[in-house]
Amino acid sequence: QNEKELQDVVKQQEEKLLQLIDKSGEVMRLKAEVSELKRLLQRAETEAKVLWEEMRGKEHQVDTAYVQERVMLRREVDKLRLLLVEKEDENIRLTDKY
Repeated sequence: QNEKELQDVVKQQEEKLLQLIDKSGEVMRLKAEVSELKRLLQRAETEAKVLWEEMRGKEHQVDTAYVQERVMLRREVDKLRLLLVEKEDENIRLTDKY
């Protein structure tokens, strides 16, 4: 009977472990979604900032090619800043780990 109880306990632990793994996968999926949403928000904010700067003080003389170039450059700067922060975070994690 002790063996049966032990098998039941082991089975329960395996089920709990599988549930945790499922939840972990869901957490990772949600984190990826949050990351994508943050990236999209940053992109929209970048475009809005550039457009706002261009529209300020100008009535009808907006050079769309220039505005598009500024948006692209601002996106590139934001992307590089994000990469820098990610690398710094990775370095911190590695130094904490070792």
